[in-house]
Amino acid sequence: MMIQIRLEEEKDYLLVEKITKEAFDGLHGPGCDEHLIVHKLRKSACFIPNLSYVLEKDGQVIGHIVFSKAKVIGDEEYEVISFGPVSIIKNEQGKGYGTKLIQYGIDQAKQLGYKAIVIYGHPEYYPRFGFVNAEKFQITTKDGQNFNAFMALELYEGALDSIKGKFYEDKVFQVDSSELEAFNLKFL
Repeated sequence: MMIQIRLEEEKDYLLVEKITKEAFDGLHGPGCDEHLIVHKLRKSACFIPNLSYVLEKDGQVIGHIVFSKAKVIGDEEYEVISFGPVSIIKNEQGKGYGTKLIQYGIDQAKQLGYKAIVIYGHPEYYPRFGFVNAEKFQITTKDGQNFNAFMALELYEGALDSIKGKFYEDKVFQVDSSELEAFNLKFL
């Protein structure tokens, strides 16, 4: 078995969207919008192309992770990054491939000099990578909320010491139902 993580290429786009749709369809109720978010991210200024990876098993793409620029606004505006969706094809889930992709992405983000990652994610899963509740760093959602699934990770010690405020991700993460309905026609 050969596992390789590499940068996503344009030739991977449709397959990655299909994998993402399959991975998330029905996970949070009927339907999903994560595949459309991946599609929209690639066209957005917040997209970080050198932090968009596919995982191949024996030459077949089975997973994907994408990072994007975000900001924390307090007394000043600070750049942070976020990731997601992270997708692994259904029949390969639970085998550690998502963990490999996430850890690889975190390591690459560190090497590229980013300060911190802020995410919305499963509070029992992400602490294994060092994520903690964003409240620890005095970071809230744009609505001033804080909850267990809202987490942050310093990419080097003290990276968030002077970054406090409200977290804002790009508007690309806002999907309306008519946009999703039209996009889903591509997958029939």
